[in-house]
Amino acid sequence: DSFHYIMKNLENLNELDEKQVEEVSRVILSGNNIFVYGVGRSGIVGRMFAMRLVQLGMKAYIIGETITPVVTKDDVVVIISGTGETQGAILVAQICRRVKARIVSVTSTKNSSIYRVGDYSIVLKTEKSSDLAPLGTLFESSCHVLFDCMIAKMMEMKGEREEDLRKRHAIWL
Repeated sequence: DSFHYIMKNLENLNELDEKQVEEVSRVILSGNNIFVYGVGRSGIVGRMFAMRLVQLGMKAYIIGETITPVVTKDDVVVIISGTGETQGAILVAQICRRVKARIVSVTSTKNSSIYRVGDYSIVLKTEKSSDLAPLGTLFESSCHVLFDCMIAKMMEMKGEREEDLRKRHAIWL
């Protein structure tokens, strides 16, 4: 059934290289601004990640919003694309390359444009879409879990606790 299929496929996250995830977390912490880009549900997962970054005390923005500042060489850009071939993501990556911003790419395959353009690339190995998990569900769910793990790692690196994040949470002031 779909429940067990999805839960079993999320176990693929155990195959991630913890040192790589820690390195990417360190890179993100070192950015002046953190920009996040994704389309559709990948974009929604990206928004959740950006929200947690802000609660962690960082300056995070969603690319495409009208109030988002210009990306510079001191910034880190996280690009999320399951296929690794989303045209908007490729365009964002090209712009980031020109200004020499560091790019973190999160995708489902090494054989993709977004993987190749990343200074730091994370591959979330997921099964293809199916009736049991349609339209990228496994990739998007894996991204969400990965990003929450990264936030926990960054909290540890910064010496932050949940109460510190709560103080920066808009609805809990």
